[in-house]
Amino acid sequence: MTKPNGVHHLAITTADIKTQIAFFSDVLGTELVALYWMHGVKGAWHGFVKLNDHCSIAFVQTPDIPKIERQIGISHSGNPGAPCAGGAMQHLALNCADDAELMALRDRIRSRGVNVFGPIDHGFCKSIYFAGPENLSLEISTSRAAIDARAWIDPEVVKLAGISELELARYKSPARYDGDGGRVPQPPMDASKPHMVYPEKRYQDMLATPDEEYTRQRSETTPPVKVA
Repeated sequence: MTKPNGVHHLAITTADIKTQIAFFSDVLGTELVALYWMHGVKGAWHGFVKLNDHCSIAFVQTPDIPKIERQIGISHSGNPGAPCAGGAMQHLALNCADDAELMALRDRIRSRGVNVFGPIDHGFCKSIYFAGPENLSLEISTSRAAIDARAWIDPEVVKLAGISELELARYKSPARYDGDGGRVPQPPMDASKPHMVYPEKRYQDMLATPDEEYTRQRSETTPPVKVA
């Protein structure tokens, strides 16, 4: 079945990419694997710290980001239970293998002078909570088994969310789709659908560009450092 199989990277904006890299490297032990001029974004730096070979935390720094004020309850939640704007990252939860590793990570975080709380047992996972640079709300979790939807989908919340029985069945078992070999064309612009935010003329040009040409124009495959 055609569906994503994990998180490739989560991109976080930063006004100080060095501080973020240092924190994630020293406090959490993630390895820096990429730091370069971000492809297609003038003046932007892109950094990746590795969680595994196919999953990273990415940072994006541009000259404009330091000019944007962080506002708790608007741009940032401030803690893992607080509100912020819809579509923003409320908190970032990283995974670890088991309870022993969770405790080892708590020790590592505290050994770097960072306050951390927990673990809290949520039933399907145990979690510890702490803060990162620039008011990041962070969590590390471990699960003994996959989440059992039969136990963790609350009928009361389903009803309050306005989800019908038919919709719930569809959400729990999405329609199978195996693709069409990349032959489905770009659909006409529909204002009722989600869209990325670009200047209108540029976005219209992007929509009008054939897939192969867009790939040719925007791809940059040469790394910044030549490896012998």
